[in-house]
Amino acid sequence: MLQAEIFRERIDREIAALRLTREPQELYDPIEYVLSNGGKKARPVLALMACKLFSDDTEKALPAALAVEIFHNFTLVHDDIMDDAPLRRNKPTVHEKWGSNVGILSGDAMMVMAYQQLAQCAPEHLGEVLHVFNTAALHVCEGQQMDMNFQDREQVSIAEYVRMIELKTSTLLAASLKMGAILGGASDEQAELLWEFGRNIGIAFQLQDDILDLYGEEGKFGKKVGGDIVAGKKTFLMLKALELANGALESELAILVSDQSRNAEVQVAETRQIFNELNVKELALAEVRKYHDEGMSHLEALAVDTSKKKLLKHMAEQLLNREI
Repeated sequence: MLQAEIFRERIDREIAALRLTREPQELYDPIEYVLSNGGKKARPVLALMACKLFSDDTEKALPAALAVEIFHNFTLVHDDIMDDAPLRRNKPTVHEKWGSNVGILSGDAMMVMAYQQLAQCAPEHLGEVLHVFNTAALHVCEGQQMDMNFQDREQVSIAEYVRMIELKTSTLLAASLKMGAILGGASDEQAELLWEFGRNIGIAFQLQDDILDLYGEEGKFGKKVGGDIVAGKKTFLMLKALELANGALESELAILVSDQSRNAEVQVAETRQIFNELNVKELALAEVRKYHDEGMSHLEALAVDTSKKKLLKHMAEQLLNREI
């Protein structure tokens, strides 16, 4: 997809041009490491694509695109510390290389850098863009706290879980699209349709991420397969399994969830076997399709030339076209 690659390369050039070699190195080296550590750059690319729907001058959305990419990576650094995750994109996480204190401080600096980029948006749109960005940033924090709360709760509903991933993951996708649209000159109604498109695609993306955590190939997934199971996370798959299990399966699953002393590989393998018996993977894939279709309906409702919308549609399909 040529346009997405052009936008991705544009973002890469801007990130490479950031002044990250200054002192103290202990602060900036981790930032450079994170921002150069690959990734799909989906959020900034979507921001530029949304702008392109309404204006040929996508440069005016570049500050917002960079802001959202820096902010997203900041959240990953802090999330990895909270989850004690060893890998991110097949490489050691920041706290694994430099320690948690450096990870926290470097993440804080990235948050400041994100606002420095955002401040460069056109003055006539800055207030509105700041509102969208701040709303999304706060939602990410709320979603992360809900995620941590769920680990200490015996019962979590699937509706609560979906709300959590909406806040923690999909809101930032939605905000990227809405900010790009605003900076491109979209109407309020058009910008809101793109928000809803991104919100639903983001939920579908995270549900698929839950599936990949257990059923993906580690080298392609970029994280330790089964990490959610070992961490005791209540993902959609686990919640659906707990809802469906009864008798012996219910007892086995309860033991697996509560006994964190068990060998990790055995725990993951036995949990996968129970999920397979309960058809949980297929049920999760059906949810992915549901939110995907809902997102696409909002894109279809957008009063923009169909040929322009095809690029966004294809980008969304690429996000969800990961091997399971």
